[in-house]
Amino acid sequence: MPYAVENALYQWRDGERRVTAAPEPARADLDRAADVVVEELRRRLGSRFLLDELAELYAQGTDWAIERARRHAAGDDAATVVDAAFNRYAREASNYAGGVPRERHDRP
Repeated sequence: MPYAVENALYQWRDGERRVTAAPEPARADLDRAADVVVEELRRRLGSRFLLDELAELYAQGTDWAIERARRHAAGDDAATVVDAAFNRYAREASNYAGGVPRERHDRP
């Protein structure tokens, strides 16, 4: 697994843990803000993508996602919400296998 993907997965899982640990009613707001970012990720990457592509999008910068999360009640926790959103969307990657990228084995 490429280091960038491994590092990104770690950071995204941490964001998810922090959102999950937030007390109510703040957690509900953070979850809704994460859902908004996930929808934008789906618009940007589509339904078929690889973890590498998601990590590359993340590495290009997340200012757009942080701004979107802030506009949807994430406040000072916007960066955490963005990480949680990337974690949730990562589960939809075609090479996601329970938290680790599945290697592609092309057959002749």
